[in-house]
Amino acid sequence: MASNPQLSELSHGIETAPTTLIGPDDPPPFEVVNAEATAPILLVCDHASRALPAAMNNLGLDEKALSRHIAYDIGAGVLTRLLAERLAATAVLAGYSRLLLDCNRQPGDPQSIPEVSDGTVVPGNLNLSLEEQEARAQCFHWPYHHAIDRAFARLRRIGPEPLFFSVHTFTPSLGGKDRFWDLGVLWNRDPRIAVPLIDLLRRHEGLNVGDNEPYSGGEVAYTINLHAGTAGLSNAAVEIRQDHCETREELMRWAELLGDALERIIGMDNLHRIELF
Repeated sequence: MASNPQLSELSHGIETAPTTLIGPDDPPPFEVVNAEATAPILLVCDHASRALPAAMNNLGLDEKALSRHIAYDIGAGVLTRLLAERLAATAVLAGYSRLLLDCNRQPGDPQSIPEVSDGTVVPGNLNLSLEEQEARAQCFHWPYHHAIDRAFARLRRIGPEPLFFSVHTFTPSLGGKDRFWDLGVLWNRDPRIAVPLIDLLRRHEGLNVGDNEPYSGGEVAYTINLHAGTAGLSNAAVEIRQDHCETREELMRWAELLGDALERIIGMDNLHRIELF
């Protein structure tokens, strides 16, 4: 297939930032994997990276803090890329840490730029002006979501209507409370992906699969609602416990397990149509 220069540019996340928060040696605000894939599913990863612009001095945090779940979804970026390869599908990954701005929350949400995350104060997020908050949205949030819009629109034009699947991981313990699920499937109003996915995953002996656990897709679902839910397109998210995502071998196992299930789900005709819930 002939190369498309515009898609090639997108695959490297090249989009002119509207401010100077991203320096010339910093990574781009998003990455597109398999930009020309035709599988009728789009994978996204809101919390793929722990990167921070060099000029922001790690938001005043040390390396130990930046290696924790507060900075990114550990393993989620690698898993998304593995799934994209397994399914021959397009994936869009956010390029910066959720501590700068959480791409799975609407700009202006009090939790979108956390001053404290799981007990850790984030000095670089304290007392930001409205202008500083807006600059982050323009630099890190909108370029990522516009890349998702373009990738999803391309798949819709090719047809059939694509599925939308978001990849996350979760910390085994939050706020002193342990989470015992191995994996959770998150969904809001549309059950078309979630119900068969939960059923297929629960067939694996010893796998503790949560339905809207440890988070509810009805509460934290900005990305899937924005790009798919409001359009009536099939959507869901997955959360995998991070102590199961510590090695590449573990992540390859998840990619195989999820890939097998999603491959079957992609083949379900009733999912590839507009349906409002």
